[in-house]
Amino acid sequence: MKRQNAIALACAGTVVLMAGAAFAAVPLYRLFCQVTGFNGTVMRADQAPDRVLDGMVTVRFDTNVRDLPMTFRAEQTVQRVRIGETGLAYFDVTNTSDQPLKARAGYNVVPEYTGPYFQKLQCFCFEEQVIAPGETMKFPVQYFVAPELATDAEARGATEITLSYTFYPSRDGPPEGTRDPGRKA
Repeated sequence: MKRQNAIALACAGTVVLMAGAAFAAVPLYRLFCQVTGFNGTVMRADQAPDRVLDGMVTVRFDTNVRDLPMTFRAEQTVQRVRIGETGLAYFDVTNTSDQPLKARAGYNVVPEYTGPYFQKLQCFCFEEQVIAPGETMKFPVQYFVAPELATDAEARGATEITLSYTFYPSRDGPPEGTRDPGRKA
């Protein structure tokens, strides 16, 4: 009987452990990607590099919106920057609805192997954004391509990088003080 109880307890513990791992998998994977640049995830930098190389990279900007009444576009869809040089791009977002929007911008880089080298100093994607009805906002992104790109055997030949953004509704729902359109007043 003692052995059966131990086996039952071990099985129950395994189920609890697996359920916990399943809930933790997404945030842990996201953190892993942000720390390592894995899967095209852009790295966040505290300061620009102290050296600029002669090599040039073409940076393309792609914008998308998922399930939001807004327009989102890059003011300049292509920029050429020297490796190590700080670039600055602007994006325009317009809330086309009569309700405030609470949104986040997700991002990634293609080709994926350039993700660890494409680094942002400043980005609207670091924080949730609240956009008033009919409001147009201009968001800057300050970035650089790290000089280490030139010495990485896999990434060394990269001459073009695409930074892609997707705005999506915030998980927290609409901004405080706004009415949920699906709820009766």
